Amino acid sequence: MSALSEGLTQIVIPLASLVGIGFALLQWFLVSRVKLLSQDSSNGYKQKLIESDEEEEGINNLEISIKCTEIQHAISVGATSFLFTEYKYLGIFMCVFGAIIFLFLGSVKGFSTKSEPCTYSQGNTCKPALANAFFSTIAFLLGALTSVLSGYLGMKIATYANARTTLEARKGVGKAFITAFRSGAVMGFLLAANGLLVLYASINLFKLYYGDDWEGLYESITGYGLGGSSMALFGRVGGGIYTKAADVGADLVGKVERNIPEDDPRNPAVIADNVGDNVGDIAGMGSDLFGSYAESSCAALFVASISSFGISHEFTAMSYPLLISSMGIVVCLITTLFATDLFEIKKVSDIEPSLKRQLLISTVLMTAGIAVVSFFALPSEFTLFNFGTEKAVKNWHLFFCVAIGLWAGLIIGYTTEYYTSNAYSPVQDVADACRTGAATNVIFGLALGYKSVIIPIFAIAIAIYVSFSLAAMYGIAVAALGMLSTIATGLAIDAYGPISDNAGGIAEMAGMSHKIRERTDALDAAGNTTAAIGKGFAIGSAALVSLALFGAYVSRAGIKTVDVLTPKAFIGLIVGAMLPYWFSAMTMKSVGSAALKMVEEVRRQFNTIPGLMEGRVKPDYANCVKISTDASLREMIPPGALVMLTPLIVGTLFGVETLAGVLAGALVSGVQVAISASNTGGAWDNAKKYIEAGVSEHAKSLGPKGSECHKAAVIGDTIGDPLKDTSGPSLNILIKLMAVESLVFAPFFAAHGGFLFKFI
Repeated sequence: MSALSEGLTQIVIPLASLVGIGFALLQWFLVSRVKLLSQDSSNGYKQKLIESDEEEEGINNLEISIKCTEIQHAISVGATSFLFTEYKYLGIFMCVFGAIIFLFLGSVKGFSTKSEPCTYSQGNTCKPALANAFFSTIAFLLGALTSVLSGYLGMKIATYANARTTLEARKGVGKAFITAFRSGAVMGFLLAANGLLVLYASINLFKLYYGDDWEGLYESITGYGLGGSSMALFGRVGGGIYTKAADVGADLVGKVERNIPEDDPRNPAVIADNVGDNVGDIAGMGSDLFGSYAESSCAALFVASISSFGISHEFTAMSYPLLISSMGIVVCLITTLFATDLFEIKKVSDIEPSLKRQLLISTVLMTAGIAVVSFFALPSEFTLFNFGTEKAVKNWHLFFCVAIGLWAGLIIGYTTEYYTSNAYSPVQDVADACRTGAATNVIFGLALGYKSVIIPIFAIAIAIYVSFSLAAMYGIAVAALGMLSTIATGLAIDAYGPISDNAGGIAEMAGMSHKIRERTDALDAAGNTTAAIGKGFAIGSAALVSLALFGAYVSRAGIKTVDVLTPKAFIGLIVGAMLPYWFSAMTMKSVGSAALKMVEEVRRQFNTIPGLMEGRVKPDYANCVKISTDASLREMIPPGALVMLTPLIVGTLFGVETLAGVLAGALVSGVQVAISASNTGGAWDNAKKYIEAGVSEHAKSLGPKGSECHKAAVIGDTIGDPLKDTSGPSLNILIKLMAVESLVFAPFFAAHGGFLFKFI
């Protein structure tokens, strides 16, 4: 028996969620104290930002404040309208795919309403397959709605905070950092707390029907992970195409051809570029990490339900994944105070160490938190399902499984930072390669990306070996959960980047002084590295999550072993390994074709609008926003269809063994491609920023802005944009989503799949 009673468990989990939501609201309140009197001038009011008297710059305060507000409003309106349009399409998809889930799973037993013998609890009867179909569909819709809400709330707080961060930069870099970081924390804590609360509520509501049938209950809950990840895929791909089409168009024409600064208000694509930061990097990342969290929880819960926890109905032990997440919220809350209240940022060089400190503090504190949860929530000894056999496990085994996932995440984060931060030699070498033009810059950048895969893969491999040896597939599932246990801090660090980037754009467009722009650039450069760290976490956790889901799928489909020497499995393996390349080709080409239209439009405006280069007239921002919106909504459908349809087609036509091969192949190849793409793009971006900042003597020798070296760096950056913000981050969703979809549809594939091989 667990030391923690069921009644106390039922209180602790929702309480931790509510604490997380309360802390997020407190951070939002503190950000809102940089007051914004937002009232519509058409109704007789004025919009202005009011600041305190502590600011350093005192020139045209009101005029600059009004400009900042107007720009913020334009970015917010653009981001909101894009997301609402995207969500209309996704609403249709949710309904159609929900119907597919119900029809496929309902047909397993011919839509029978009779109770069935349990698959794993021998001698017991379980609820009918039709109930599983219905509740899996409900769980899918709940996961999808929570994912959409996570992305939307993140976008709203980011567009709320960007101008406030700009204003605070006038008082010093420390004030601006705190505003941007607190805003990121709002998103991180809302997402972590909402994800946990909705999952906990779903389990308790489903239990009203399922009663003692925990096998059926937790099988249907896997739909929650499928809903979260399917929305994340479209959010990531759609948002990524939007932001990179605008970014590439703005950079190629503005910086390279016209030699004007980044975020210059004369550039027609500048508003679309800043909107893109919010819909791609914020809303997309929010949905993505929510999907990872939901899937790792669902995989762990499903494996536990067919182990001794589920069979003997030990609710506290079953809820171990949820208790880990609850502890994570409390740990991240304490960690956040170190950045906002306990350590003050006094100079630019303090920013990156402060963000790195967040990762280390949260990991150390969470290790202690895991020990507490493992000791109180788990019996001292129990058995776990291990592909048809039972594995005897002790509670300290699970502590090591979660802890190794957590520390593997830290290693991946620090490795990513080493390869993408311009404080270290890899990025400085890439910047140095710009001396001889764009070609050598590209060669060095690609080499860096490939090399950056080595340490993360070893970290993931060790985590897999140790956790599987200790606790079979359940160990891998909780290792993934360990990596994601500090998701609130990870997201706060990640969201901080785009908020700082927007703040710099607003400072440039509002005509603020060079000193302010230097501060926002310093915040943005650190944010670029943290964004790369966030992507590293997302990819690393995706590898563990998809392996845990793969194990759950193999168990549910009744496969004893996956033998790669059989032709059925091997053809799946080789096709699965190809899928990340096919998917990347689609997303890269989508960004390329959208960027082509954007470049042509920006050139047209510069060539045909008199007085635009001189700054006498405003460009047509709306047309560029429309190009990005139309392209992203149109182009996100084919890659999404590839990912969603592959498991259905392979499972139905070729059967469960071939599908197992496809999942294994996609996992092995997708992780490598995703890490190298993300890190290559991040390194090129920071190599460009290294030259622009000109802090060291080496950087000064490569600059200044507008030099041939700088132009070569900008070309590298634009090539890397779709790699690091579209293809790379979307690939981790591909490997997770195919695995969780296969798990949800496993009963159908096991009963009716592979009919093509029946005729051969």
